[in-house]
Amino acid sequence: MWCSAVVCNTAFSMRIDRLTLSGFRNYETESLSFDPSCNVIYGENAQGKTNLLEAIVYLSCGKSPRTRTDRDLISFDRQEAKLRGEIFARERPFVTEIALQKGRRRKMTVNGVTAKNGAALSDVLHTVFFSPEDLFLIRDGAAARRRFMDLSLCQLRPRYAEALAEYHRLYEHKTRILRDSEEQPSLLSMLPDFNEQMCRAGAVLIHYRARYCQALDRYAAPAHEDCSGGREKLTIRYQSVSTIEDPLAPAAQLLEALRRHQAEHDRAERASRLCLSGPHKDDFLVEVNGLAARQYCSQGQVRTAALALKLADREIHRSAVGEYPVMLLDDVLSELDPRRQEYVLNRISGGQVFITCCENDRLDRLLSGRVFHIRNGEVL
Repeated sequence: MWCSAVVCNTAFSMRIDRLTLSGFRNYETESLSFDPSCNVIYGENAQGKTNLLEAIVYLSCGKSPRTRTDRDLISFDRQEAKLRGEIFARERPFVTEIALQKGRRRKMTVNGVTAKNGAALSDVLHTVFFSPEDLFLIRDGAAARRRFMDLSLCQLRPRYAEALAEYHRLYEHKTRILRDSEEQPSLLSMLPDFNEQMCRAGAVLIHYRARYCQALDRYAAPAHEDCSGGREKLTIRYQSVSTIEDPLAPAAQLLEALRRHQAEHDRAERASRLCLSGPHKDDFLVEVNGLAARQYCSQGQVRTAALALKLADREIHRSAVGEYPVMLLDDVLSELDPRRQEYVLNRISGGQVFITCCENDRLDRLLSGRVFHIRNGEVL
């Protein structure tokens, strides 16, 4: 079903033009051609709407946002699942193909050349995926927001990914030293070296996280304000260890601040045998009209704030790589008032967007794009 002409500019946007699935989840065989701007997928629950978005995410990184096991992606009565995406990025076409087989290693190619890992797929297609579970970005503790920062920054900044892996390695070693020090006190002699290495890696993490949160605040605030009709102001503020007064300070100052914090907590760490100092407890505070969104916002406001974070992440990716990533919004319209629904359907511009919903009575607000009705793994 085609609507009126596309109104957004897609000149600097990557997109997926066609998706072909075979034996993937509840799709026996299906091939869909997509609009370069807005694509709305509707149908009742458990019909396969989210499965389509999952397939696009998998083509972009070789991972599912819903399961850790590729076997779960293969239809019950099949031994193999195949995904094929015809993609346009960096002003040229690509074809990404993936074959999943029960009991065998997967096969992935880009333009016929073997892709060794998910990073090779991400070089072609980037996606930003919003799901109902992303409400936990606002409601949950700091770990959910750190994971959000880490996932985005690891895609954008290789040095950040290296520092994060190094910090996690050091953290695990230090945790074991502290844990076992009661029975083996000599292990504590290793702590100063581990503390120094963790401070150095931690300073890199804080350097990138502070600038990422600054960009999040810059891009998320206008998106949230527009979506709420100007009634709400969203702010994002990065929080790290107490000795860091300015997280945007030069790396050398961050390192010295981390060293001071570590020295202040050294005795407590040895006594509790826990790692208490470092950016592994970092967070960012999300506020709406000056109030903590985690505690005081309604469900609709929380959904709007989480969506604004995802839209900001998309803008950050565009700024870094020069193209908008593909935006995937799963069940985003529920619990939004009509004004916010209209914003999602028509005012997210500058790239390709996919939206799933259960009801088609909301689609009269859609001004341009393509609509797909899904029933039991088939497009009607």
